[in-house]
Amino acid sequence: MTKFAIIDLGSNSIRMTISQYRKNGEYEVLGRFQEMVRLSAGMGRKRVLQSDAIDRTIQAVKEFKKEIAKYDQINVRAVATAAVRQASNQEEFLERFQSALDQPLEVISGIQEAHYDYMGIIETLPIDNALILDTGGASLEMVMVRDRKEIHAISLPVGAVNISETYLEKDKISAVSFFKSSTALQRLFRDVSWLLEVRNFPIVAIGGSNRTLAKISRRQREVVGLPIHGYHLPSDEANHIFEQVLGSNLKERGDLPGLAKNRADIIVGGMLPIIKLFQYIDSDQVIFSQSGLREGILFEEIQKATGHEVLDPRVDESVDTESDET
Repeated sequence: MTKFAIIDLGSNSIRMTISQYRKNGEYEVLGRFQEMVRLSAGMGRKRVLQSDAIDRTIQAVKEFKKEIAKYDQINVRAVATAAVRQASNQEEFLERFQSALDQPLEVISGIQEAHYDYMGIIETLPIDNALILDTGGASLEMVMVRDRKEIHAISLPVGAVNISETYLEKDKISAVSFFKSSTALQRLFRDVSWLLEVRNFPIVAIGGSNRTLAKISRRQREVVGLPIHGYHLPSDEANHIFEQVLGSNLKERGDLPGLAKNRADIIVGGMLPIIKLFQYIDSDQVIFSQSGLREGILFEEIQKATGHEVLDPRVDESVDTESDET
């Protein structure tokens, strides 16, 4: 059995999955860990990682290192996405990260991130044609899937944190700021020519903000035990949930069943891309995925190391360690 730890440092959270796999391609997850670090908070136009955000992240890395140390022989791969990718003080941060973990941090491109999202989804969900949407804290990745193949992919430098910080109030969202943020997203989507090819495709959604739609829906439908992975939601119902979120102030959003309090200040900006995409590509449903970048990296590792396809991919509620509880 080969043990493999994957650390995914995003703009909003840092997550780690520890798995083990056999030579025949079968794998199992040994542990999942997550900390909300808001690494991209306050970066501003100069794209500078702030010292308090760095400190939060390094402390989480040190806790992850303790978990990794519980295993005698384990391979580790740590990757960073948009916040570190965009940071003007990237080199300084990479040095601190490596010092804390005794492992280098690999900064992957947006296209690599999108590809790993695709691999994590295509191995675990029965989809043929879809638009994959991964909304992070400082970027969003989109992949066009046709006949289960990755046709187009793109990464855009907008996400839950920077949309919220650039356009939206933390408490009650005004009509003017909402209009400005919606218009900015509309312009970005209009520049992605291949989005015209995915009209009427379902959206497969990854990311904590997107999954919050599923968590709120489960509470309202009173089906909390139903897994999020593979959960279907009609766009009309998603729009209704967004209306509730948009119409609430910060405290009301934090009290909404299914919405984590530590996400309440950025949830409008986090949900906005998928809501706009429903309109832009005329999609009538979203399918939620618990499997994404970390699973894509794991599956690639298994296939390269064993020469086998992944056997019995298993994704359950533990993939998302962020609680539904308010």
